[in-house]
Amino acid sequence: MLISEAFAQAAAPAQTEASLMSLLPIIGIFVIFYFLLIRPQSKRAKEQKKMVEALQRGDEIITSGGALGQILNVSESYVVVEIAPNVEVIILKTAVQTLLPKGTLKSIEPPKSGKGQKNNKTLKNSATQEKKPAPIAEDKADTTSDSNSDSNDDAAPKNEDKN
Repeated sequence: MLISEAFAQAAAPAQTEASLMSLLPIIGIFVIFYFLLIRPQSKRAKEQKKMVEALQRGDEIITSGGALGQILNVSESYVVVEIAPNVEVIILKTAVQTLLPKGTLKSIEPPKSGKGQKNNKTLKNSATQEKKPAPIAEDKADTTSDSNSDSNDDAAPKNEDKN
């Protein structure tokens, strides 16, 4: 009996080492998650908060909805943004996604209609192309109704033959 008790005491420390080794992969996973997910996300959140706090009149921004505009007025929680000439909207400061470099909106503005004949021709061609699919859709509707009526016609003579 003395030998078996000594053997049991020697086996106990080996089990604690095995349990520490089994925790090592879990600790490694947490470290990887911290450096790959948690840390970069908190860094971006701090940068976003700092950018929102630094907003001022005249800044050009992109909202989280995708609207581009220039800030006209900044209050504690809201920003008045001009998204088109004489079109102003009030948005939350937190809805500002990106701060653009000054002068970006002027380079992004689309050309005004009527400046060139090529633009007008393109508009006319696209308008005629939009009208063409309508009759095609009606033809498809007629063929589907014909095929439905054909299948009904096939069923009807069979019923008549049985009578």
